[in-house]
Formats: sequence, structure tokens, C-alpha cells
Amino acid sequence: MPTLALRSQRVVTPEGERAATILIENGRISALLPHDADVAGATLLDVGTRAILPGVIDPHVHINEPGRTDWEGFDTATRAALAGGLTSLVDMPLNSAPVTTSVANLEIKRAATQGQLHTNVGFWGGVVPGNADEIEPLIAAGVLGFKAFLTHSGIDDFPNATEDDLRRVMLILARHRLPLLVHCELSEDDDAWKRNDHRSYPNYLASRPKKWEDDAIAMMIRLCEETGCCVHIVHLSSADSIAPIAAAKAKGLPLTVETGQHYLYFNAEDIADGQTQFKCAPPIREKANNDQLWAALEAGIIDFVATDHSPAPPDLKQLDSGDFTTAWGGIASLQFALPVLWTAAQKRGASLSDLMKWLSTNPAKLAGQSQRKGRITPGFDADLIVFDPEMTFEVTEELILHKHKVSPYICQELAGVVELTFLKGEQVFQRPNFLRLNHGEFLTR
Repeated sequence: MPTLALRSQRVVTPEGERAATILIENGRISALLPHDADVAGATLLDVGTRAILPGVIDPHVHINEPGRTDWEGFDTATRAALAGGLTSLVDMPLNSAPVTTSVANLEIKRAATQGQLHTNVGFWGGVVPGNADEIEPLIAAGVLGFKAFLTHSGIDDFPNATEDDLRRVMLILARHRLPLLVHCELSEDDDAWKRNDHRSYPNYLASRPKKWEDDAIAMMIRLCEETGCCVHIVHLSSADSIAPIAAAKAKGLPLTVETGQHYLYFNAEDIADGQTQFKCAPPIREKANNDQLWAALEAGIIDFVATDHSPAPPDLKQLDSGDFTTAWGGIASLQFALPVLWTAAQKRGASLSDLMKWLSTNPAKLAGQSQRKGRITPGFDADLIVFDPEMTFEVTEELILHKHKVSPYICQELAGVVELTFLKGEQVFQRPNFLRLNHGEFLTR
């Protein structure tokens, strides 16, 4: 590959934002030079005052292929990712059919990517009752870690794991130093809420109380300490768990936490009855709760932000009926991960360096990519984006590249536009056009 020099007044590095020229050779960053450095022999691209950031890494995405490709798929998901500046995704083991709970099923999923992998993708394995013997074969086959549910996942072929299931698997993962990602809700069998107003968001919110999360997180902290297994709490929504998480981290336990863009951008008070596009689990909670999530993110108690992109066809979202009791729970947001967080974060005084940490550097650590991705550093892969943080746009159905034009972000005015996306130094996207497709690679540790 010819040498490329990317120049900007705003290069976001681990040491902060600076004017610089990034020299790229053979797909990697070979040097970080002064802004006006002589780069004779290289192809120079000067983007002026637009920012250059490491590509966004989203380790919590439901692509749903094979088996539920009418919900999403590798082609549409990874196209949307490129347009949104996401250069690496990690696909969850459920909502596809078959689920990724065995090596045979993993190979079926990998085969489904052929000819439609437009950004880098890795895979989490699944932990379900009875598959402990599949854990080490899945590790050998290249999964990046494992995911478990403590409540019904919404998919019958991915049942929730018990404490005994988890303990057995966590001892294995501790030996291999791989993370266990956990959907933390210890639910109670009580459908009384379904006898109330089916269109009421407050009714849905009350049906999944904070206590479910808090009890589950307390159990995972205990198992983390007992087994030494790295535990990652996905999509934290209950601020009541922040203090015990902080205490566990202070003890040195290998515990990490993510929250989702939707918990930081929306508030329960603003969700009208019947707006099932907002339904997710755990639910979007009240502003006072979400302000505490923000504070925990800023303090480093919450490590990063991930979308939990979980799309479904409009009929499954019950958009016409507005019925929260039967609507699929999941937020479609992959393409807008970066501008949604930036829109909310800059109002709180956050910087592009904060954004890099929350969307690139720290997610790379969870996915085992911290030695090659998530930072603008010599030796790292040149997965980069050119980002205009001042430009604004309105989310419309026409802009959405996900398979279905369903998202709570429609009609929202967002700040920040991805102008260019690079994979290993190759320009693959220039707003609004794709330049090179099918250039993604499988992520391995």
C-alpha cells in the first residue's frame, strides 16, 4: 500500500488533542508527526479543522444473522457501522438462529458473513445451561469472551444461566483470562403489570424495577471475587448499583461496566405512552437516575458506552398498537452511536478525548484489541475517522442504513458528522458514499 499522510489541526491522541500529521504505512500508523512535517513521497490528505479520531468500537451489537436476517444482517449492520464511524463490532451470541453456544454454530455464523463484512467483526460466545463443555472449544475457535443472561433473554433457544452454571464457566474463563458479559436482571415471575394500561410507559418502567438489576449485580460482584473471572456488566441502567460497583473496583476486582447511549440521551419523563420504539431492557429510567449514570461515566466507574443495537421489524415493535406488553425490547441505534453520545456529552462539557475513551479505547480493552485498536498511536491499526464535531443534522428515515427505519432517534437533531472512515489506512467511506465494501476482517485476540 502507498504511504498515506493524514493531517489535521485536531488529532485526538491518548495524550490529548493536537495538531499533527498521521503517517500510515501497510495499514498501520507508522508515526505521529508535527502538523507541518515534510511528508514527501506520501499521499497527503489535509482535513483542516475537522477532527481525526480512532474508529468507534462497539462490543454490544445484535446483527441477527443467520436465522433472523429479516431483523438485521451483516450487510446492513456493517454498512450502517461504516457510515457512523464504527470500525469494529462484536456480535452478540443470540437473536441469530442458531445461537453461538457451540463451535458448530459459530462456524455457521462466520459463513454467513461471506461477501458482506464491511467493517471488522468479532464474536462473543454464549453461556446457557448445559454448554460448559463447549466453552474451551469456543475459546480455541476464536471467540473474544462470553455472554450470559440472568433473566429470560426474549429468545427461547438462549435460556438464562443459573448461579451454578455461571460458577462452573467462570472458573474456566478465569484460567483463560477472558471476560464474562452479563445481562444483569434477576427477575420475578409476576405478570400483574400486563393487566394495566398496555400503552403506558410508566407501567412498563415499573415492571422492571432497579432491584432486579441491583440484586443481579450484587451476585456477579460476589462471583467475580470468588472465581477471579473478569466480569463485565452490560447496559447498566440502575444508578443504585453505582456505589457497590465502585466499591468492587476499589477492592481491585476485575469488573468493568458499560451503559448505553439511550440511558444517557433519553429520560423516562419524556417518553410518551405508546412509543414502543423506546422499549428496551433494562428500561430507560428517570432523569435523576440518568444524571447519576453520567456522573459515574465521567468518574470512570462506568468504563464505556455501547449501543446494544437490537433491531426488529416494525410489526414486532408494535408501533401501530403502542403495546409495551408485547413489543420487542430493543433500541436500533448503531449508525448514530457517535453523534448521539457527542450531542449529550458536549452539553456536559465533555471533550473529544472523553469521547475517544468512552467509544474506542476502553471498548477495545474488553474485546481484547487494546494492543492494536482504539488509539491513535504508532504501531496501531489505522482504523480512523474524520469527524466534524460542529456540524449538526436531523435523523430521518432516509438516512437510516439499518434494515428497518425504526429508531427512537428519528427527528432528533444531533451534533457531529462522520465525513470519512478508514480501515487499516484504506478509505472505505466518504459521506454520503461507500467507496470500498467487504473490507472488514474477523477480530481475534
